[in-house]
Amino acid sequence: MSDPHAVSPSDYKDLVLFLATAGIVVPLFKRLKVSPILGFLGAGVVLGPSGLGALATRVHWLDAFTVGRTQEVAQLAEFGVVFLLFTIGLELSWERLRAMRRMVFGLGAAQVVVGAALLAVGGVFALQLRPLVAGVLGLALALSSTAVALPALAERKRLQSPAGRAVFSVLLFQDLAVAPLLVVLSVLGSGANGFGPEVLMALAPRAVGLIVLALAGRLLLRPMMRSVARARSEELFVAACLLVVIGAGLIAAATGLSMGLGAFVAGLLLAETEYRHEVEVTVEPFKGLLLGLFFLSMGIGLDLSLLVSQPVLVLGIAAALILLKTVSVAGLSRVFGLKARGALEAGLALAAGGEFAFIVVNQAIGAGLLPAGTGQASLTAVTLSMFAIPALTALGAHLGRRSEATPAEAPPLEPTHGKAEVLVVGYGRVGRLVADMLTRHEVPWTAIERDTRLVEAARREGKTLYFGDAARPELLRRCGLDRAPALVVTMDSPDGAEAVVAAARELRPDLMVVARARDARHAARLYDLGVTDAVPETIEASLQLSESLLVDLGVPMGLVIASIHEKRDEYRKALNQPLALGAKVRRARDARSTP
Repeated sequence: MSDPHAVSPSDYKDLVLFLATAGIVVPLFKRLKVSPILGFLGAGVVLGPSGLGALATRVHWLDAFTVGRTQEVAQLAEFGVVFLLFTIGLELSWERLRAMRRMVFGLGAAQVVVGAALLAVGGVFALQLRPLVAGVLGLALALSSTAVALPALAERKRLQSPAGRAVFSVLLFQDLAVAPLLVVLSVLGSGANGFGPEVLMALAPRAVGLIVLALAGRLLLRPMMRSVARARSEELFVAACLLVVIGAGLIAAATGLSMGLGAFVAGLLLAETEYRHEVEVTVEPFKGLLLGLFFLSMGIGLDLSLLVSQPVLVLGIAAALILLKTVSVAGLSRVFGLKARGALEAGLALAAGGEFAFIVVNQAIGAGLLPAGTGQASLTAVTLSMFAIPALTALGAHLGRRSEATPAEAPPLEPTHGKAEVLVVGYGRVGRLVADMLTRHEVPWTAIERDTRLVEAARREGKTLYFGDAARPELLRRCGLDRAPALVVTMDSPDGAEAVVAAARELRPDLMVVARARDARHAARLYDLGVTDAVPETIEASLQLSESLLVDLGVPMGLVIASIHEKRDEYRKALNQPLALGAKVRRARDARSTP
């Protein structure tokens, strides 16, 4: 007799197909230098009912390669959007917004308003939509793809160009605009019409929920993260991060808001804390997988039969979308000071639709604001336009490289203080002394420390410290290693110091790295890892003792200092000899193996 509760391999078919996509298809796309997002979208189209599912009725074995429980996949995929909005909140800061306010709130706001208006007018006259419906669709289509456009620009080294800065600013404003847009859609979907008491009644619980979420987050988030960080358990920290994201989303959903908006608020509240970068690194794998699942579900849900039954409608929407957004963004970029070619590059980079169009359109369809047929046709057009992003950015980069140099008024992608900041790893007694000397000589610095008490004390003094494990390359990068003129490792753990040096040297082979060493043997290992200078504690203590003794015995100070410097240089040369010898041996071996 069979067990009704027995697990069947077919129960895990959809999970295996998703993991196969993440482990095989997406890496293949990355090797071809195509965005992984497009890999997930394409895989969703192939694995969905419009792809292999349409053939499975005639070729039954293809059913094993078709996602069957599309509704369950779509429900789980919603967490991808929740994590995306959480990380967007984490990446925002008042300092960044203030430094880029002209382009973000000027060009960004103008792009959303003008782009949505042009697309809405097209919806009214071409698709015969009501103005409200056309406005919702216009707002959805006016949003571009942060997940695809920015990596495409970065790959061509165009993020620091005038066009790249403009694109970044517009996308930043779009990310900010999504949260209030979702609130408006939830109010409209509740059945409220006009701006009478019905709207106030619909807004009241949402406003209260938002206030409660913000106050609770302000009061509870930092103490909770501090308590978990003191436990020094990576597993507990991961659990706490997931609790924050999902808990904030559920609180928001309970008051009628979207889960993504709740996660966005939680990210904003954590962005100003010392745990910001460690949380970013912790949730990044979850965000990547769940966002991939989101795009996979979007590809599964696309009705490709529309391309056959209504090709004029779908291709017309895609063409109008790319044309209107290119023209509007290019024109607005010219108003904000970009050269003609740079403005056109920005327009091409932002011409396609984006991931938030799926969220807005699906929510509008669910709320009864947008006809399902028009919505599905629009989403198919958005998908086609997203597949065109690599070609559009390549064309824009080709045109943009011929433009003139960056205008003086172009804002930086990151707020700066005039100088790049030295990165100090470890803020104990040695790290504090190094930081104090840097401050005395007006050299800006940022520190990373794992002891929460040291981080909190320094934060109260106005110092720039972040909690985290500096041996993680992504954390070093998020704390500014790419821009840092030097890295100082002051940790008292030899293994920890070596791990940090190895991670930093892999990211920045040209970086100046000065490290604290336990003794001569540890210093030799650090030199072998590539530090610029290693300072052994035992040797330095001996040299300082010798200096004090000789001066007290009456030896002239100048002679003492000169001899100390000479002895230090001898030690440094002796510590570097094994490294130099190893290099000679490797060169000789390579020469013998060369035919």
